[in-house]
Amino acid sequence: MNKITPLSIDKIKTYSLKTRQSKVSINDFASPWTTGEGIKKWLDYLPDILAGKQIREIISRFVKAASSDRVIIIGMGGHVIKVGLAPVIIDLMNRRIIKGIAMNGACVIHDSEIAMVGQTSEDVAVELGAGKFGMAEETGRYINNAITEGYKKGMGLGKAIGAMLAKNRFPFNRYSILAMAYEFDIPVTVHVAIGTDIVHFHPDANGAAIGATSHLDFRIFSRLVSSLNRGIYINLGSAVILPEVFLKALTLARNLGYNVKDFTTVNMDFIQHYRPTTNVVHRPTTEGGKGYQLTGHHEIMFPLIAALVIEALESGKNTSA
Repeated sequence: MNKITPLSIDKIKTYSLKTRQSKVSINDFASPWTTGEGIKKWLDYLPDILAGKQIREIISRFVKAASSDRVIIIGMGGHVIKVGLAPVIIDLMNRRIIKGIAMNGACVIHDSEIAMVGQTSEDVAVELGAGKFGMAEETGRYINNAITEGYKKGMGLGKAIGAMLAKNRFPFNRYSILAMAYEFDIPVTVHVAIGTDIVHFHPDANGAAIGATSHLDFRIFSRLVSSLNRGIYINLGSAVILPEVFLKALTLARNLGYNVKDFTTVNMDFIQHYRPTTNVVHRPTTEGGKGYQLTGHHEIMFPLIAALVIEALESGKNTSA
């Protein structure tokens, strides 16, 4: 082989570091905490880089949408209930910031059990071996009977459960999203996959009623999505069902001629999954608006965002007054 002569670096062309365009500047750096400051100042102290920049933009868009009375919807999985976030969501509903909620079937079970007895989430591994997993009698009976009754009255699944909880005046209804949404007259839609939820193997389960009430809820959810222009859709901890439902509701609304182009989507979860990233963050906002991805623990991230939004809205009221 011919001997390879190393490339000489003696005559490379350089430039001054001062003239180079850089991605990171001290102007974007975080500020250290000062005692006695409030949460709004904490937001100002964050670095204006990556997630720090994103959360500022999300709060700004959230506040703008809420102060303009735009539609803000949360699509959520059951884990949101299990980490204790119902009071935060109920507060946002009470303030009329949240205009609608979409749930999967697991949410209904956990939310209803909280209303009934103030606790939920059994140990699946322990109960499964004995064939006792999901066999709580009250859960299956109350939820399935409520769905059947709601079906007869032309209700969606979410409203049917909310009505049942309100009618029975369970001791912990104040912690139930479904019960309080029914009291506030805020729509909660439930999007069920048959066989995914424990109530489907109880004797009172009525497949026709489950299907009809959940399909009606899909149409109600699609109506909410049709009004989403300049609003916000948050996918909170649903990796499959809600991202798929949201995409179908969006295409239905657009097919019927509704202008749903300029809106904000936010996906929040522990890790980044394909469907939320594609069907919530990217695809819906290709023709306008903006999608965001916030990765982290719901029990920390969502109360933080709620607090920042409420603080900003209240601060704006005080300033205008």
